[in-house]
Amino acid sequence: MEFGKVMPAIYQVRNLGARLQLPGALLSATSGKAWKQRRAAPEQLSKRALQHRTVRTSVADAPTPSAAAVGSVGALNAFGHILGNAQLPPIENETYKHYAPGSRERAALKAELEALKSQFPVRVPCVVNGKEYFDDAEPVEQVMPHDHRRVIALYRPLDGQLVQKAIQGALEARERWSRTPADERAAIFLKAAELASQKYRYRLNAATMFGQSKNVWQAEIDAAVETIDFWRFGVKYMREIYNMQPPEHFPRGVWNRLEWRPLEGFVAAISPFNFTAIGANLPSSPAIMGNVALWKPSPNTELSSWFVYQVLREAGLPEGVIQFLPGDGPSFSRACLQHPALAGVHFTGSTRTFRTIWQQVASNLPHYRNYPRIVGETGGKNFHFVHPSADLDWVVPHTIRGAFEYQGQKCSATSRLYVPSSLWPTLRDRLVREMQQIKQGPVEDFSIFMSAVINRQAFERIRNYIEQARTASQQMNPVAKIIHGGSCDDRVGYFIQPTLIETRDPDFVTMREEIFGPVLTVYVYRDTEMESALDHALYGTDYALTGAIFARERSAVMALTDRLRDAAGNFYINDKCTGSIVGQQPFGGARQSGTNDKSGSVLNLLRWTSARAIKESFLPPDDWRYPHMMEP
Repeated sequence: MEFGKVMPAIYQVRNLGARLQLPGALLSATSGKAWKQRRAAPEQLSKRALQHRTVRTSVADAPTPSAAAVGSVGALNAFGHILGNAQLPPIENETYKHYAPGSRERAALKAELEALKSQFPVRVPCVVNGKEYFDDAEPVEQVMPHDHRRVIALYRPLDGQLVQKAIQGALEARERWSRTPADERAAIFLKAAELASQKYRYRLNAATMFGQSKNVWQAEIDAAVETIDFWRFGVKYMREIYNMQPPEHFPRGVWNRLEWRPLEGFVAAISPFNFTAIGANLPSSPAIMGNVALWKPSPNTELSSWFVYQVLREAGLPEGVIQFLPGDGPSFSRACLQHPALAGVHFTGSTRTFRTIWQQVASNLPHYRNYPRIVGETGGKNFHFVHPSADLDWVVPHTIRGAFEYQGQKCSATSRLYVPSSLWPTLRDRLVREMQQIKQGPVEDFSIFMSAVINRQAFERIRNYIEQARTASQQMNPVAKIIHGGSCDDRVGYFIQPTLIETRDPDFVTMREEIFGPVLTVYVYRDTEMESALDHALYGTDYALTGAIFARERSAVMALTDRLRDAAGNFYINDKCTGSIVGQQPFGGARQSGTNDKSGSVLNLLRWTSARAIKESFLPPDDWRYPHMMEP
């Protein structure tokens, strides 16, 4: 079907029967027989009518919708979002590629890295209504974090006038996109997933490695696998939502249904630097549900985000549905948050920025057409809590990965470690021994575990926290000391050594504040004072994103899981507190960690719908009077 065209009548009738819960015998087939069966059931309807005296005793006088009516624009407007009874392709998590020495994928990715490097700097335009905008006069640079002298992309400063144009274009595109049948929208995002899985896989990974300093594995599980999963499972969850229909049709002769409309207006999608896949998901989730979005990626992901957008364009996403607006954050926010048609904000980033967005939206409430849906995932101060019965063979590798993968720059990264004094000497030695083996370097070296942090601002912030611990260790009665690491070197790239801090104070600054870097702080508690340590794990920070417990005793697992119920939106037992997978562990936390709307699940997509309950009566009332009013 061409974009915005009306579907043939027979297609709509069949798909209505397939997608909605139908009332009794009114529509029991998906062909012309349905209307005959509907007319052949007067005795069933008349019995109900006699009981309630609210409907005629025959359906003979009830009008049968004509083919023209069923196929009209009005019918498409009402039901276009639910059309489609085709069986979806199998929706499964994308298979990882491991890039082992000698493998085909390793050679292909290395070739792509060289090919992409030869194209630097890549020009990244704004794209509004399908037209590309780029200002050669004063471009802004994106550099490699692990080699900050190397410019990899150029993008134009964003101005409010272009954002206003993007908003207007998106609202115009909404008139068509919101009425595009679900199967047509699904086809676009399923195709995008296949393009990301095949044609663009190594390009997305290479751009993420260069632009965000991810090693090959971290790029694979993010830019390729999670992006694909978001698009595929988004389609699956869309279907599940449209299948959520009222089960009851009472009295007979009535059809009840839910229309899952897109929001009225546009969605502002603001994505972070640390996951290419989040950039892909924030505008796509609303778009899958029939919304239009303005997407502002992080300045540190302009290259990878640009390739994600190219995938969507090649997949057939119509112009204006997702407007691509790299550049200045304040210009974007001012224009979007002050516009009366703002329908929602889909955000991942810092807690401070999200608070500012909330405050600005609150101050503009009288000017909005609707109350905007504000969905956000922000910071975390995530913990591993080690019980005295824990198996250190589990604790050590999970903690190394949780704390130091991607340089600790995952919002779910392990930042606090609670350890009983009975286990600490052994655990300390084992952690230090493993940390000494962590290799850092440029991402082209496939043997590294860590590379550089994202930019100079992050480098200075993380170094400041390390220096606070170093200063504390030099006091007369030190409350903290650096057990391992602490070196920072920005001569070539923004490299920070994985750092382990031990503290006697559970409220020490590196135990409370989000660092967003490769710094892990350990609080050693007495085995007899575990309850106090649990209190600190539960209430010691403003965040509640992820957490993990380690214990062999089942009674301990049950007790700690219950005790830490409100400490994390994603909770892990004998596993690291990072690595949620779309379709398996819906992601999000509460408190100052966000709205806990669970990206990668049906819960998130529900936020981008505005349900309309429809009751349709097929028979007119016989009388306005009720039975109790009748004379004996």
